[in-house]
Amino acid sequence: MAVIPAHQIALPPHLDWATCDRARLARDRSFDGMFFSGVRSTRIYCRPVCPVRPARSENVTFYATAAAAERAGFRPCLRCRPEAAPGSPAWMGTATTVARGVRMIDAGYLDRESVADLATALGVGPRHLLRLFMRHVGASPSELAATRRVQRAKRLIDETDMPLAEIAFSAGFGSVRRFNDEFRAIYRRPPSSFCRSVASRRSRSS
Repeated sequence: MAVIPAHQIALPPHLDWATCDRARLARDRSFDGMFFSGVRSTRIYCRPVCPVRPARSENVTFYATAAAAERAGFRPCLRCRPEAAPGSPAWMGTATTVARGVRMIDAGYLDRESVADLATALGVGPRHLLRLFMRHVGASPSELAATRRVQRAKRLIDETDMPLAEIAFSAGFGSVRRFNDEFRAIYRRPPSSFCRSVASRRSRSS
């Protein structure tokens, strides 16, 4: 049996490492949203269109989703903003169960219910659901949901003047404390630090 290299395990099924690397180096917009690249030296992950000088290929690994990159220990790039990437087609061709599960998570199902409830709604057991998500998405359902919540909140911080507490609940967090904890876990910074940077940008542009 052929052994799949570690850096290829989480790639979308229709892409390979060499294709992703060429797209990253060329900043090919047609691949935006299809994969994310993690730089091992900085522990940051980016979209393929990131304006930052590309890292050396030997330091880069690729992931089908932002959640998979975060599960591997990478944090989002503040320049290319992975949360603003187009809807990823990374799970094209995956099992119908996973595709349905992803759509339900995107609609906020796990903001209200448990992973066990999601598995029941999809007609599978929780362990089998986890295996399917790890195989096709590269992250667990709860990890994907956490990433989606933080991404929604980051967009609201960047694009609105809503108070942070209102953003937290609008994005699907059950409490402000959970909102702060998940932001720190992913960005290594509190959400309030992004509000200051947004206010600074607006004052400079006015």
